[in-house]
Amino acid sequence: MIDRAYVTQMARYNLWQNDGMLGAASGLSAAERQRERGAFFGSIERSFSHLWWGDRMWFSRFADEPKPEQDISESGDLIADWTRFTENRRAFDRRILQWARELPEVWLEGDLDWYSGATATHRSQPKWLLVTHFFNHQTHHRGQIHAMLTAAGARHDLTDLAFMPEPYSSM
Repeated sequence: MIDRAYVTQMARYNLWQNDGMLGAASGLSAAERQRERGAFFGSIERSFSHLWWGDRMWFSRFADEPKPEQDISESGDLIADWTRFTENRRAFDRRILQWARELPEVWLEGDLDWYSGATATHRSQPKWLLVTHFFNHQTHHRGQIHAMLTAAGARHDLTDLAFMPEPYSSM
């Protein structure tokens, strides 16, 4: 089972990686961010959008915050204004870190019951497993985004957790 230290470390990692990838993507034109690149959600922007949607959906279950209004089929189409999106994404990543720091360890011991729109079923699983999935899902899609950024000629720094720099590693 995971603990608050793990959740906090992964929240820091999420913030670091998103800061870097958003910076790299912001150096591209809108056309380059929106260009079809063969990934599951097609483009850099649509992949960021889905990740934003998924993080907000899971977080609504963890922290009793509003869930996205759109369903998963619309999850790739949420970015209308890139600058506003990057501001909102960065603020949300800091909210995830705050939640992680304040997370009561006992919360991780219980199960979470929810309705999954992706499978159209009611589900119940251990919270620690779902939090692990939350961070793993981020890493999965950021890997796709990283590959597309590289193909587009944008550069992002290291992605290895073991090399997370200050100030992220001590946030």
